[in-house]
Order: sequence, then structure tokens, then C-alpha cells
Amino acid sequence: MIQWFPGHMAKARREIEENLKLVDVVIELVDARAPYASMNPMLQELIQNKTKIVLLMKNDLADPIKTKEWVAYFEKKAIVSLPVNVNSKQDIIKVIELVNQKGLEQQKKRIEKGIQKRSVRALIAGVPNVGKSTLINRLANKRIAKIGDRPGVTKQQQWIKVRNQFELLDTPGILWPKFEEESIGMKLAAIGTIKYELVPTQDVAAYVINYLSVNYRENLFQRYHLKEHTDMWDTFVHIGKQRGALESGGHVNFDKVAEIVLQDFRTGRLGKITLESSADGV
Repeated sequence: MIQWFPGHMAKARREIEENLKLVDVVIELVDARAPYASMNPMLQELIQNKTKIVLLMKNDLADPIKTKEWVAYFEKKAIVSLPVNVNSKQDIIKVIELVNQKGLEQQKKRIEKGIQKRSVRALIAGVPNVGKSTLINRLANKRIAKIGDRPGVTKQQQWIKVRNQFELLDTPGILWPKFEEESIGMKLAAIGTIKYELVPTQDVAAYVINYLSVNYRENLFQRYHLKEHTDMWDTFVHIGKQRGALESGGHVNFDKVAEIVLQDFRTGRLGKITLESSADGV
């Protein structure tokens, strides 16, 4: 069981609780390559009956067939979801239209109760390193949010005007206190949500290799010119020699091999891969 709940994440939870009453819509960002693992159960507990939109981020790196299955899964749960590639202008427009539409639906209910009309307000939340800062910058059409490749870069909350359509409240990325299933920790480490220090890199790479050997065998074998995968040690040695991850004396550096595999996965060089099926979310 992996535990991670540093002080700034406890603070983020309090901020979300305090600001929920100010917003009409909650936007939760999950990683399209691991939607179940990257969905925060604590967030759902916090928002309760608020309207929620799930954005399947990094859709361009995920298996398109699996993404369609996940959208259908969320639909069955009466949750609106939308696959998003932040580099697609069309996807950004879809996000703006969807948030505004859902927000106006909530406004209508408020106005019927006699509450004065105001701008639609949305709160955006998600696990670290899911692409939140980049998305906010695309939505605002200018650089507002700080972007970093290490988890947990966003540190303070801020209100952002999105193209005169709605106001968006940014929050720091939050993880939940512990992961009961080891596989969830492995998936989050594979997609880059958990800092490297918390899970051994070699273990994460081995998890990815094993998953690919069962679900995306051709991708794995073609990328590393493998003929078989029966022993993890042999596979690491083969990849190390094939990719030049060697130390003095010609020995394979397993840490370098692990980094190579994880970078190939995260950048899409291994192909469009999703680490879980919608059946895992049941």
C-alpha cells in the first residue's frame, strides 16, 4: 500500500471544500491512459451532488478503442465525459462549450429559486501532472498557469476568465491519502503522477512491460526487437543492449533501461496505450 499525503495536498482538499459553494460545475481531469486509477475518490466524496464533467486528458496517447469504452462507461454512470488533446483547438472549443452549457443548466435552477444570475463558475481539479496547467493556458488563450514536468507544480489557486464564457478556479493537484491496490500506484507512477522516489522505477517499468506483453504484445516486440518475453531479467538485458544502456565493462544499467521504457510509454513511442479497461472501473 502506497501512502502520500503531504501538507500541500491536505491544504488543497480544504480549499476545494471551501470553494465548492462558489461554483456551478466541477471539472475533474483524469489521464485517458488510466482513467480509473487517476480518478480521485476523495474528490467525488467532496463534491457530492455538484455537476461534474470528466475530461479524459492526454487522449492523443491513449488507445482510441479503450477511450470510447471509457466514455460509454461514464455515460452509464450518468457522468458527462470528454476525451481531450490539449493541442487540438477543436477539443478546447468542445471543453468551453460543454462547461458553459452545464453551468448554464445549473444557473437556470438557481434563477428559478430566485438567486441572481452571474457568470458561470467552474472548479478544475485533478491528480498531479495530468495536464491541468496546459489545459488552463489553452482555455484562457494565454499563459497563466505554471507548467512543469514534475508532479505537483501548481501551488496556489486562482480565478481565470475563459474567453468571456465562464470563470475557472484553478486548484493544486491532489492525490488521495493512500492507494489500497498496488496496481493503482503502479499505473499512476507509469503515467508520471507519483514522484519517482515513491515507487522503484525498475518495478514500474517491469509492470508496464508485463502489461504490454499481454495487451499490446506487438507494440512491445516491435519497439525493442524482442523475440520473446519469458523472463524480466533477460528482457531488461535485451533492451539495455539494444538501446545502449550500458555501464563500463559492458554491463546493462537496469535503471537506465527502466527510464527508457517509461519515457517510450509516456511519449507515445510505444504506441497508443491504455493501462486499464472500463471493466476495471466497475
